[in-house]
Amino acid sequence: MEENMWIIELESALLDDCNVNDIYSICRGKGLPEALRPDVWQVCLDVRHKSDQMSLFNEIYDLPFQSQLREDCQRHVDRMGNDEEDKVSVVSDLESIITFYCKNRNLQYEPENGWIELLLPLFALKLNRSDTFNLFEAIRDTYIPKGCKPKGNVFHVFRLLLQYHDPELCSLLDTKKITPDLYSLTWFQSLFASCSSLSVIIAMWDLYFQNADPFMVFFLALIILINGREKIMQIKASSKEEIIEFLINMPCALELDDVWDFCSLAQYYALKTPTSFKTDYLKALYGKQNDSPRSQEESNKVSQALCLPVSVYELVENSATEFPVSDAVRFFLVDCRPAEQYNAGHLSTAFHLDCNLMLQEPVAFATAVQGLLTAQRQAIEVNSNAGGEHLCFMGSGRVEEDQYTHMVVASFLQKNTHYVSLLTGGYASIHDYFGDHMADCLEDHNVRKCLVCQQHNTQQTKNVPLKATTAASSTDLFSKFSAAMKSKSAEVKGKLLDIIVNPSAGSAAAAGGVANGAQSAASQERHVSAKERNGKRYRNVAPVFSIDDENEEAYDAAERDAPNLAGDNKEIVNLNQYFKSADIINAFKCQEVHMSGYMYDSHLIITPGQLVVLRELGRGQAQIMVRRPLASIVKITAKKRHRDLITFKYGFPDGEGLMITDMDRFLIPNANEATALVSKHIVQVLDNVK
Repeated sequence: MEENMWIIELESALLDDCNVNDIYSICRGKGLPEALRPDVWQVCLDVRHKSDQMSLFNEIYDLPFQSQLREDCQRHVDRMGNDEEDKVSVVSDLESIITFYCKNRNLQYEPENGWIELLLPLFALKLNRSDTFNLFEAIRDTYIPKGCKPKGNVFHVFRLLLQYHDPELCSLLDTKKITPDLYSLTWFQSLFASCSSLSVIIAMWDLYFQNADPFMVFFLALIILINGREKIMQIKASSKEEIIEFLINMPCALELDDVWDFCSLAQYYALKTPTSFKTDYLKALYGKQNDSPRSQEESNKVSQALCLPVSVYELVENSATEFPVSDAVRFFLVDCRPAEQYNAGHLSTAFHLDCNLMLQEPVAFATAVQGLLTAQRQAIEVNSNAGGEHLCFMGSGRVEEDQYTHMVVASFLQKNTHYVSLLTGGYASIHDYFGDHMADCLEDHNVRKCLVCQQHNTQQTKNVPLKATTAASSTDLFSKFSAAMKSKSAEVKGKLLDIIVNPSAGSAAAAGGVANGAQSAASQERHVSAKERNGKRYRNVAPVFSIDDENEEAYDAAERDAPNLAGDNKEIVNLNQYFKSADIINAFKCQEVHMSGYMYDSHLIITPGQLVVLRELGRGQAQIMVRRPLASIVKITAKKRHRDLITFKYGFPDGEGLMITDMDRFLIPNANEATALVSKHIVQVLDNVK
């Protein structure tokens, strides 16, 4: 009797005007009694008192795709094995509901879009047509992510989640070019109704609607992959098509007894994921769909994100929490700014890893990484609030510097490091967040040397309104954060100082060497801004052309200053037709590395007189980004540690040195062949000029 008291309590609550929170507090994730399920679902989806919308339907079936819709309804109902009389009724209601939904929302039905699969489990509740429609509409609006289509934002976000929890599995699928939309499209479209039995779906939705978390589908999909990880690794040598087929059908193995564990694991992984995952992507995935430029910009940010983002609010809240919930996310903050910026202000618990060392001093960088991992491990062992399993990398918030932070993050991802994230906005966002409380919350803050302070002072001098800070929290939060930072600062420094590698001190000699090298190089090569292009084009003078291993620390400055004149008129072309052009000598598949750190799938085209860059747009189309005259290439450089990372420098001789006017950087798998071919044709072009 005591075991069933919750059912009596649930019945009583349903008689009153209860809500989804009341339902969850009573049921606590239990399976629902069949008799109460219709009422509980209506309460959870907030449609219990909704009007009869189907009464507005004029019963006219005249949509352009009506015959296709009718055939699909019939085909799906035939699979259910109902009595003939039931089949006719279900088919009629299916077609009516979808037809009215299309007319009411001005939408078009498409085969295999998941609508029918989403509706069929609702018929098991044996509600009238109007109530069934209201449930269907509410599920679509609340729990089906927007953009559930091939290459949609949903799947870019899901890939970031998979990479966060299982980077090795994510890397394997990336290598096979198996994007999430190829296997999980139907999972998201129908909340797994397209690939699981009715009993499993009913039990799963019982828990799903009680939790009232629209992101739960992401974590359910994640659990499907992680549970099948061993098998996926075993068949990795199979063809792409065979792996995709296996992935699509994985949810079919779910049985009724698995549902509770399945959903519990999903909730556990949700707890182990930064809350920014939900807050940052809620609007993009579940907000109103539109094709505005701002919406497209948000879409691009998601698709080009290197790793999972973490908001400054979550980072600060996380750092200020003295007694976190067991298994909750705990960040280990890695400050990747150059040493001089770190020394001008930082969080006291941040580990400093100078990103410039990665290219300038690889040995020192490797040592620093080992120090980082040791510091993290020891911080976890002593249960320090400054340490956690989750690595959150932080750049400066300045695009020209953060490209190197992105390279550091990419190096950790390549090593299949779990729980890698990036602070949105970098140090600048922390600086703005604290605002007037900065002195209490930042360590060693120097107003004169802090770049963010300098920028703000410049804006004030020019009477430009300062960007509003994101600190919407009360003063209590800042005082709590300040107290937490000061109390743990001594603890952190005492226990971790011996193992933390501070590149600003450890590589002083190396930095001096680099500085001296840069000084001597300045006499040979310098960069110009867009306004300084006053040198004369050379004739009968061979360019100073080389393929070497020099440092490219000025790459970002040159790219920022120089306008992309060669690509002002960015033409859209069909790739297949373009590759058939008679003047194309060779084409190399590559990735264009932007100064922001983003990488774009591209093609490097070599013609008798030009270097052309095509950026893929999808569906066989590409955009011509730049057309560079081969004669303008004066230097091609590569890195010792990154032989495939190639930089083309453009310019002209300037006395005994070079005047560099622009740069392009690419990641080319077969870089040796590409650079050899380019150099060969540069020589030919110059010979023809002579």
